[in-house]
Amino acid sequence: MQLFFTPHIQNGLAILEEDEARHAAQVLRKKIGDIMQLTDGKGNLYEGDIIELGKKTCTIGIKKTIEAYNKRDFYLHIAIAPTKNIDRLEWFLEKATEIGIDEITLLICKRSERTIVKHERLKGILISAMKQSLKTYLPKLNEAIDFQRFMNKELPQKAQKLIAYCNDDSIKLLSAEYEKGSDCVILIGPEGDFTEAEVGTAFAQGFKGVSLGKSRLRTETAGIVACHSVHLINEL
Repeated sequence: MQLFFTPHIQNGLAILEEDEARHAAQVLRKKIGDIMQLTDGKGNLYEGDIIELGKKTCTIGIKKTIEAYNKRDFYLHIAIAPTKNIDRLEWFLEKATEIGIDEITLLICKRSERTIVKHERLKGILISAMKQSLKTYLPKLNEAIDFQRFMNKELPQKAQKLIAYCNDDSIKLLSAEYEKGSDCVILIGPEGDFTEAEVGTAFAQGFKGVSLGKSRLRTETAGIVACHSVHLINEL
């Protein structure tokens, strides 16, 4: 299945944006009458046939809709510090989307080496990864936010709040602390880890400390390990 994305679906018609339309017409050589599958990024899977096609335009008549396609029974939100090397952050976004993630916040911490990111480029990576992995939910990507401001945000009351950090033998593994089926918010720090003050602030806001294992992980690797661990626990 080749999955396309468009937010423009209304009254039984889907209109692809220019890049998607060009890919369908010029790369895949689609023709009028061909069947296509697409998503709006909100969990809906659509199927229909092409009724109008040009080099930069493509309109599909929707014939079938599947709502909440492959919806998970838990919500995963990872707040992660942007890496100094932007390629590593982009890699995290791509792989986390392929595994399955609902929301991502870019967290600016005391030791962060990057505070500015190109939001639109990162969103494009999420869209591409969603299509490639045949998912119908586009992860919500929040603007970068200061650690303290994030701590002051009102998070879902039922969500588990976890902060992953190093050099504390007293904390449990994520796999032991996370409760199967629970929504959760997991904090992942920068290359130099969270400061003691940041960990203390998180604790005061109801977060629990967790370990991701004995190895010292890069930021983006830690994010993937956290994402995959939550999925693995829920699939057992």
